Amino acid sequence: MDRLETSKNRIKFFIIIILLPFVFASCSNEKAQDKLVVINGMTMGTTYTVKLVKGFKSAVAGEKVDYYLLKKGITQVLKQINQQMSIFINDSEISQFNRFRGSDWFRTSLDTARVIKQALSVSEKSNGAFDITVGPLVNLWGFGTRTVEGIPDEDEIKQSLNIIGYKNISVRLSPPAVKKRIREIYCDLSAIAKGFGVDRLAEYLDSEKISSYLIEIGGEVRARGKNNYNKWWRIGIASPTNTFGIQKVIDLKNRSMATSGDYRNYFEKDGIRYSHTINPKTGRPISHNLASVTVIDDSCLVADALATAISVLGPDKGYDFALKEDLAVFFVQKADNGFIEKSTPKFEKILDSRGDQN
Repeated sequence: MDRLETSKNRIKFFIIIILLPFVFASCSNEKAQDKLVVINGMTMGTTYTVKLVKGFKSAVAGEKVDYYLLKKGITQVLKQINQQMSIFINDSEISQFNRFRGSDWFRTSLDTARVIKQALSVSEKSNGAFDITVGPLVNLWGFGTRTVEGIPDEDEIKQSLNIIGYKNISVRLSPPAVKKRIREIYCDLSAIAKGFGVDRLAEYLDSEKISSYLIEIGGEVRARGKNNYNKWWRIGIASPTNTFGIQKVIDLKNRSMATSGDYRNYFEKDGIRYSHTINPKTGRPISHNLASVTVIDDSCLVADALATAISVLGPDKGYDFALKEDLAVFFVQKADNGFIEKSTPKFEKILDSRGDQN
């Protein structure tokens, strides 16, 4: 499963954010550019970008927004999420829970409890393809908090499989807390925290009465309103090649989008390629020919988790799962002579839509 933090040589960007050029007179083009405000930085071991369209009022007194204060607010939101959910921060909530060896309820923030509750829901729906307890296996294969050399042996994999399983944790919202059934259970929220971060930033911008924005954290995206050209925000899904081309362009209309794939974060040993995405059932990296999965949903948190679950399930089971759950999903599958695209009917409907999408 995806990591919240990523080593320098394994940073991955599964979605490329683009604003495709439109044909305007030069003066109109300049005016459109003047309307765009870009706020960016680092968070969760990757980058974030927030694009805003000028001309809105603040929620407080109908005054023009102070962008410096807005960036400060964005930074505070992201800092709080890291402190709650990063396995790379020693005193974060999730790190403290991972060290906890008791069987009683462990108190958390409401945000952490909600994220874990949603994670368990996706785990249940996907029959364990998505599993936030897979951290020991991620670490074992060198994609987590430690770097390893070589391939783990069967005994190491079996030992790790014995201490994972989403059914071994429980969560409650009032008061917010998490409980372990196995003392060694270790939770890694990497495959869901970036999506949650996007949703939380959207809540923050909404509270400031900002009606047009594009938020991106490490490739997970949410859009609201229209861009500075008064067009829908245009999102390019990266091609799973080394050329960083565009596989598909989406007009994202007040929705969220997340992509998961194995083509940027992997290692090779003796001619065999090992993906960073670990199958919780086998304890091994996925080995099918599904290169990337893109999910569109109202919630970026949900899209983030579903994209990972479908990546684990593979092209056939993943597609069947997407149909069963009525999901908007775009698949890119490896083939002998390139890549094959496949979409669910709900995704095709979004592509074909030319009107407003509420």
